[in-house]
Amino acid sequence: MTRAAFHPSPPRDLTIPDLDSTTARAVWSMALRKLFEDLKTLRAPRGASPAAIEDWRTFRRVVSGFLPGRPGAVASLLRRPVVSAPLRCLRDGATPADEAIAEVVGQGLFELALAGALDAEHVLRAPPPFLSAPHRDAHVDLAGAREVRLGPAGVRVDGAPATPTRGRYHVIADDVVLATVDNNPLRDREAHPDKQGNAVDLGGRAPAEWVDALRDALARLGAQLPTFRDEVRLVLQQVVPVGFDARAHLSASYREALGTIYLSLHPRPLTMVEALIHEVSHNKLNALLELDPLLHNAFEPLYPSPVRPDPRPLLGVLLAVHAFLPVARFYERLLAGPDEALPGPRAAVERRFEAIRAQNRDGAAVLAAHAEATPVGDGVLDEIARWTAHFA
Repeated sequence: MTRAAFHPSPPRDLTIPDLDSTTARAVWSMALRKLFEDLKTLRAPRGASPAAIEDWRTFRRVVSGFLPGRPGAVASLLRRPVVSAPLRCLRDGATPADEAIAEVVGQGLFELALAGALDAEHVLRAPPPFLSAPHRDAHVDLAGAREVRLGPAGVRVDGAPATPTRGRYHVIADDVVLATVDNNPLRDREAHPDKQGNAVDLGGRAPAEWVDALRDALARLGAQLPTFRDEVRLVLQQVVPVGFDARAHLSASYREALGTIYLSLHPRPLTMVEALIHEVSHNKLNALLELDPLLHNAFEPLYPSPVRPDPRPLLGVLLAVHAFLPVARFYERLLAGPDEALPGPRAAVERRFEAIRAQNRDGAAVLAAHAEATPVGDGVLDEIARWTAHFA
């Protein structure tokens, strides 16, 4: 499959989906197929240790064994952020090679073992700190392990069968879980000036409180933007909690970790809806960025951001406007309904709607004045311009 096979058409509705839209699904599928092809040709970097290189060779042999008759098993594997995030880090040289290899190989073979898809037992010479399968709520701690084997019989640690523990992942809805462990190699890297990484933190709240708040947010989103809610089902797999704060709300996502978002818990229901829309939007645009750079001047120079106190590269401004336009659409639809649907005074919701409209106008103006877009990027900017005009 050639790189040309991963060149998308300029999207018309990746920001706010039309009724029966297939744009996000097409972009998501194409990004997954690209990662599939990347895996087939990726070699361990020269700086990797001998143990990590041997593990990588083992994993590639296993994957190659599936390709002729069962490519779906590999495609399903690459949908999982616990595998795909470290794999993109390995591909891009974003983290130390040994760490990325340990996560890809360990989590990948663990998933295949749990699925009964391994025909032989394989030794992990350089295992990760733990094995995890979020969608199965399965976790095996490997701290202090001397030998780890995965095969048709499951997991054996130091010669003894290891029964995966439960309770690290809590179902929110569909295939989305609240994850209280995280193997994203980039989780401690932070670009926001008000945050210091994204370590797992329940903020002193029980997982059930988080789950209830997120289910409520998804229900409110579905009531106003059902097509966007459908895209959440496509995109989102795990929410990582990063604390509780009754005054401020912080969220994040990583370009490499498609399917994962990081959220703090906030008592205001609409703040949680905003955060979901915002970070899922980032995931959609990050999937497109796997296929096209969108902007020729994405990273320099820096420009004022409508939502951040620090100057941002133009790609950051694009990500912000792309994420806040569907938030504006949510508020528009919400305010068009009865007062009973509002979780607070109408005037407060109207003020928030107007603030979002204003920041989107400012951000869209920066993009219109400075963006040097690719043809695919032009499609995104055209949609942004249409919706900015709509809200004007």
